[in-house]
Amino acid sequence: MATDQEPTYTVKLLQLLLLSTYWGMQIWVTFISSFIMDHNLNRHTYGFIQSRLVPFYLHLGSACAFFNLTIYAVYHPRDILDDRESFQIFIFFVSVTVAAVNAQWFGQMTSEIMADMHLIEQTCGLGQDIGLSSNREAYAKLCELDVKYRHLSRRLWLYRLLSSLCNLCCIGCNFYSLSYMAENLVKL
Repeated sequence: MATDQEPTYTVKLLQLLLLSTYWGMQIWVTFISSFIMDHNLNRHTYGFIQSRLVPFYLHLGSACAFFNLTIYAVYHPRDILDDRESFQIFIFFVSVTVAAVNAQWFGQMTSEIMADMHLIEQTCGLGQDIGLSSNREAYAKLCELDVKYRHLSRRLWLYRLLSSLCNLCCIGCNFYSLSYMAENLVKL
């Protein structure tokens, strides 16, 4: 299926749209909406929105990464790749792999654990405080008293950490890909 022909304008536009859409989603979801929601919503509303938004974001990001890899690979046959093109395919492959793992495993586990924690918090009258950093003492006390909640809290921390690392890896891959594309523009 690989071709050594120059990609059409439509193919170039599609790849640019996929890459920029994924980049924009990453910046918005990671750095903007999360901070806005954290400072304006109660914990359970924030968690509910995240449990609906993040899986969609992760799966859409995986699809964008997959189609970017596919388009690039079709127009860059393996037998005529130079080192930079090989590295770009590697970057797209890493992005696809990490995004898929995040979407299928870490993001899903985070949502499930968060839902279980919300049930425990509701029975204790917690979760309506604004911001994730407010009322820390009550949540720390709940961790001390409830073994199941403590276990869920530790698992949530681990899965959020792994999901965040995957997300940062994909952001780095997309930044490199955008830089690579900008470097190869003939005109602006």
